[in-house]
Amino acid sequence: MSRAVRLRLALVAAALVCLAAPPATAADYAGLLIDAHSHLSSARAADAYVEAMKRHNVSRVVLLAVGGEQKDDAAWLAAAARKYPDRVIVAQPLPDPTDDGAAARLDAALEKSRARIVGEVHMRQVGRKSFDRDPSGPAFGRILEVCARRGVPIVIHYELTDAAAAALERALGAHRKATVILAHAGEGPPARVEGLLARHPNLVVDLSGMHFQRKPALAPETGPLDPAWKALVERHPERFLMGVDVWSPRLFEPAMLDRLLRWTRRVLGELPPEVAERVAHRNAASLFRLE
Repeated sequence: MSRAVRLRLALVAAALVCLAAPPATAADYAGLLIDAHSHLSSARAADAYVEAMKRHNVSRVVLLAVGGEQKDDAAWLAAAARKYPDRVIVAQPLPDPTDDGAAARLDAALEKSRARIVGEVHMRQVGRKSFDRDPSGPAFGRILEVCARRGVPIVIHYELTDAAAAALERALGAHRKATVILAHAGEGPPARVEGLLARHPNLVVDLSGMHFQRKPALAPETGPLDPAWKALVERHPERFLMGVDVWSPRLFEPAMLDRLLRWTRRVLGELPPEVAERVAHRNAASLFRLE
């Protein structure tokens, strides 16, 4: 066999090896990470979560109330902040955003607590426990005025439809100095969220609760990041926050926390490094005045 033939055969073999090899995958994101949206399920749940934070290099967690559903939220959150002051950022609870006196009570509570964030405020959900509150109504408008004056962002659970998005647009347009964080990416779809982002610079979106245990998910546990969500985040990197959204007791089991935080870093690793840094920690650090 001639040298030329042997060379051609070697090149063909190398090409076949390359074709058979699995495609290269992005490395997991290894930088700073702030969990911008999580909860507590009990008075002791913070201990398990902080231990997981140490294992996975999560520097801070924003702990939110659960929209008035847990009567002991305020006490649990305060205790977690006292025990872990360098890890935990506590939001100011707001259980009923439709009450006429809610804005005045929130203003007084923020004066006392100096909280850097309000929420999670339940505005619209269809399913497990349904509620449908108008963000463009007068009661919530006064709440947004308080948040704007104090420079404190407010996190809302608000599942989008075309009609719901229109109501949110009215609220965002009427209170342009208020920063609204739309939790769980408003349940999507990306095209609807992008329209809101394009028209309202005072809207921020968090990607909490979109892990493999929930639907819609950004990605399965081991599969790729959804292309439409990936493209949207890359077009608006300064407008997204990453959150894990632990709440139910089963999510605080150490093995599950490890799975969720490994998934979080894997998904972030699919983004360009500059985008991943913004979503993972830089946006949250700026918004919550951690820098």
